[in-house]
Amino acid sequence: MTAARFEFTPPVFPGHIESLREEVRAFLAEERASGALPRPNYVSMLVSLPFTKKLAERGWIGMTWPAEYGGHERTALERYAVTEELLAACAPIRAHWVADRQSAAVLLRFGTEEQKRKYLPRIAAGDWFFTPGLSEPDAGSDLASLRTSATKVEGGWRVQGTKIWNSNSHVAQYTLLLCRTEPAGEDRHHGLSRFIVDLSSPGIQIRPIINLAGEHDFNQLYFDDVFVPDENVVGELGNGWNQATTELAYERSGPERWMSSFRLLAELTEALGEDASPSACRELGALLAEMLALRQMSMSIAVMLEQGRAPNQEAAIVKDLGTCFEQAMVAKARDLIHEEGIELHGGARRLGEVLDNAQAWSICYTIRGGAKEIMRGVIARGLGLR
Repeated sequence: MTAARFEFTPPVFPGHIESLREEVRAFLAEERASGALPRPNYVSMLVSLPFTKKLAERGWIGMTWPAEYGGHERTALERYAVTEELLAACAPIRAHWVADRQSAAVLLRFGTEEQKRKYLPRIAAGDWFFTPGLSEPDAGSDLASLRTSATKVEGGWRVQGTKIWNSNSHVAQYTLLLCRTEPAGEDRHHGLSRFIVDLSSPGIQIRPIINLAGEHDFNQLYFDDVFVPDENVVGELGNGWNQATTELAYERSGPERWMSSFRLLAELTEALGEDASPSACRELGALLAEMLALRQMSMSIAVMLEQGRAPNQEAAIVKDLGTCFEQAMVAKARDLIHEEGIELHGGARRLGEVLDNAQAWSICYTIRGGAKEIMRGVIARGLGLR
């Protein structure tokens, strides 16, 4: 058996992207000065509808999409640079995050012309948000074993089932729902389809899930005989698995897979200062070197996606390595704080607050977007080992 060849060719940022970075940093500085963006004491991604609108007005949502759909026809690397700056600042970009990162990509590639013209401009304007419609309570990361079903009726479909870990569905208007429209047979990937579902439809119940950090980030969605019109079928019936894996490549490979705890690293570096011990400098250097390698790999996938390729195995590698790095970084930061005798009160109070938030969040890093065991199965198949 011939193994797949994994490709990670790091691109070079064109010179004009530095000007774009400066533009984003200047905007963030203005927001901080006005009090709209206080210095964060957390690592989580928050929601701010006014902030999302400001980004939309600057053309920083839908950056790479065609202008005819409300986009700005910029490059994947330009979008990557803007994303890095927003994540480094812990900007409250959660509201539009899923729609901008992955839902729109599915619609651009598989959606009808009517769907593109209806949904994409409103996403780019910061008006409409999406939540994922993939995971289920009894399926976990084994997505193909889902039970949510859609039955054909006159003019559309009737949906029954439940989804879980739906990010921010309490503020979203739509979900891209993956459900079964035909029996699976021997191939569980067969008979899965995608639908755009209006979350205000009768029969939908949204129940909050409060996470370990005490934040309302996730929800569970219940679908009780929910009607979805035929025009909301995305792409071809039965092609849902292909759409889902394409979407997950966008979800798994971005800078958020290694930058979730960046604020902790920044606060730790500031607290250590110039008097850091040689051992602390070595630990910080090792963390930064690993982060740089992940960044190079992640950027290479952004370019491949822009080229219309499907780097599913490469995305799984970045997701696995990146989220394991994020998790390990929190533990190393905690150890360094203890070893260096940093007092988490007074001047380092913010570091202590960020550490507390990061420790609560880090448990989920290697689960969200697909558990690391699932990622390693994807990688193994790419290597021809399974």
